[in-house]
Amino acid sequence: MTQLSSSKALESLRVDINELIDQLPTTKHGELIQQALATVVQMADGDIDRLDWKILNASLRDMEQAFKVFYPYRHVRKIAIFGSARIAPNQPEYQLAIDFARCVTQQGFMVITGAGGGIMQAGNEGAGAENSFGLNIQLPFEQGANPFIEGDPKLVPFKYFFTRKLFFLRESDALALFPGGFGTQDEAFECLTLTQTGKSAPVPLVLIDCPGGDYWHDWHNYIHKQLLRRGLISSQDPSLYTITDRLDVACEAISGFYRVYHSSRYVGSKLVMRLKSELSDMHLEKLNATFSDILVKGRIEKSRALPQESRDETLELPRLVLYFNQRDLGRLYQLIAAINELGTPSPEISAHPERK
Repeated sequence: MTQLSSSKALESLRVDINELIDQLPTTKHGELIQQALATVVQMADGDIDRLDWKILNASLRDMEQAFKVFYPYRHVRKIAIFGSARIAPNQPEYQLAIDFARCVTQQGFMVITGAGGGIMQAGNEGAGAENSFGLNIQLPFEQGANPFIEGDPKLVPFKYFFTRKLFFLRESDALALFPGGFGTQDEAFECLTLTQTGKSAPVPLVLIDCPGGDYWHDWHNYIHKQLLRRGLISSQDPSLYTITDRLDVACEAISGFYRVYHSSRYVGSKLVMRLKSELSDMHLEKLNATFSDILVKGRIEKSRALPQESRDETLELPRLVLYFNQRDLGRLYQLIAAINELGTPSPEISAHPERK
């Protein structure tokens, strides 16, 4: 870039920043934008290397384009499909992934894959381009995007694995894992870690194998032998995932998770669980009798939206509010399962588990 063009670019940036600052008081998210700008100014005033700035800049570009791609689809639940890039189209796992993606998209969900070959390609093939996202990252030993998502506007290229993983987990309302290598194992344990520590909202995690397959059962045996028996995880933590070799069970594990349960968030120390329909008083008493062990204090109570949720898009949904101990996440999943079993959503709601 010449000195003249650099000077023009700087002047244009100065004008844009001044206009943005002037508009902050009336901008929808002005306070947060102000905080982000202040952080950049603080970094500029500190001692960080050129490489640090390059990492920051590339990360922001990764996030900026991903935010734009996903925003129009924010009200549709999405399922991330993970699995080996080395599984060939003639292998049974490939066809199983096609069938699974086709099944969940017929229920209304959309699918997110890593845009590569193998299980990722099968996921995009089964879902079709209209219902697919691809989060691509260029690797030296693997090709680019698979032909079922290549060129689609919902294909997002990433420079960094960590920004790519952020959007996998941020945008996914369920995770389906097929047999795979280190990357698949990494995704499985990452999802479980974030869920177990409460850093991720509860979502169904389904581990899918071919009929009679033992990939995930062997993995499950390792979890029991080396983690559970040693007391390294809670006895309830296996409730965080479902292992199956049946397509109908895998699809039901996801749609059934959102049968009555909608979503949850924390307001202060209270866990607020949004529901698609209100539970009866009798069912509420049953929940309190069964799950009192996970409460720090008080009871599970019915509620409408709290004042802190006044800008929430789920404002009209009924709630359950509880002081969850934030430790027994496996039991929390069991509570969600009980809510889905006890509640009776309307037929219209039941027909659309994919709607947020």
